[in-house]
Amino acid sequence: MPFETLLYEVREHAALITINRPEKMNTWNATLAAELSQAMQDAEADNVVRAIVLTGAGRAFCAGADLERGAGTFAGRQDDSPGRNVRNVHPYEIDKPVIAAINGAAVGVGMTYPMLCDIRLASENAKMGFVFTRRGMMPELAAHLLVQRVAGFSNAADVLMSGRIFNAAEALEMGIVSKVLPKEELVDRAVAMANDYANAAPASVALTKRLLWKGLDSSPTDMMKAEGKPFAWLGNQADAKEGIVSFLEKRAPEWTMSVNDIPEDFA
Repeated sequence: MPFETLLYEVREHAALITINRPEKMNTWNATLAAELSQAMQDAEADNVVRAIVLTGAGRAFCAGADLERGAGTFAGRQDDSPGRNVRNVHPYEIDKPVIAAINGAAVGVGMTYPMLCDIRLASENAKMGFVFTRRGMMPELAAHLLVQRVAGFSNAADVLMSGRIFNAAEALEMGIVSKVLPKEELVDRAVAMANDYANAAPASVALTKRLLWKGLDSSPTDMMKAEGKPFAWLGNQADAKEGIVSFLEKRAPEWTMSVNDIPEDFA
């Protein structure tokens, strides 16, 4: 389907989703939120796609909320407000890896949203910030949990409470991004990373992702219990046999299973 605020294309096994409001620095509005949710679900439903890359057009990844509405920008995003009765699907809920390629300014929701992705890459010139406290607000989208898990409590306390802007090098040092790349290489490198997931079994990747996110609030004992059932199930599936045979025969694997084959009662 055509999108108003996004560009969507498939490059081999990678779905490339580009926020496309460059004249507005890709600022966030209700249409963008809904279309991102739809695009993520479209990519998940496409068996050709093995992973998703999210980036922005022009100079920004997403320069926060569209403030043209003033204070209503924030009030309109309360859970009990009109227009919020349809729940958007977030990147962590998608059964395929989601890679945020932060190409430029990423502030406010433009920074909390990529925290919901599995992997974050940044261009050398990217500027980032959880600027909510400097707008009289507070971070959202589980940022209070996720930032301290990836960056540590003290770093999270600093960037979330101060709302200050930091650069890509500091984001890398804190662990908020995993790689910093030249801007002209960023998207191609992210797409190459996404395409590499074609070498991994889709059902195995999906279950691994689910358990990684479940691990945010699990103990080691609880996690070992959660792993047991899907581990045993995968071991009895055709893709497990194919993984071994293709390795021994020194050829690329030919996976036959999809996420739709995963039992509904798994993680």
